[in-house]
Amino acid sequence: MLPVDTIRCGWGDSAPEYVTYHDEEWGVPLRGDDALFERLCLEAFQSGLSWLTILRKRPAFRAAFAGFSIDAVAEFGEEDRARLLADAGIVRNRAKVDAAIANARAAQLLPEGLTALLWSFAPEGPRTRPATLDEVPATSPESVAMAKELKRRGFAFVGPTTAYALMQATGMVDDHVATCFRALT
Repeated sequence: MLPVDTIRCGWGDSAPEYVTYHDEEWGVPLRGDDALFERLCLEAFQSGLSWLTILRKRPAFRAAFAGFSIDAVAEFGEEDRARLLADAGIVRNRAKVDAAIANARAAQLLPEGLTALLWSFAPEGPRTRPATLDEVPATSPESVAMAKELKRRGFAFVGPTTAYALMQATGMVDDHVATCFRALT
């Protein structure tokens, strides 16, 4: 248990779900095709919404999308699509649901696997840590390249901003601000 006066990134202590996510997941290197597929899907579902909404619905998303097993989601058909669009526990956006299914199918076709492809865009070498949240970018040259390559390979609903959020969430970049306890460890 961290002390009450622990300094986090500005968003990291605004809700209990954010505290847990910030302290235990955000910026932690993540590998594994299904785990990265989950994050890719959740970042796409978050587009235009609060991340807190997605975190609160995450258990329902996991149940609805077969634990984000790429192979299972790739097999989803019209019945599954209808089930997902009727599930109040998740974000019921037709384009996002269709993208998740299409992205599972695209991920199956990657000879190198999703982990290798996504991590190939991680920046190399040291980066300047942001001093404030205002210095945290929404995109990067790497996220622009990642989004372009994902689209080329048949992925949908993954633009440069979503790709950068994925990079932050999975530790490909570490955007914890300089005063955050996570930056100091």
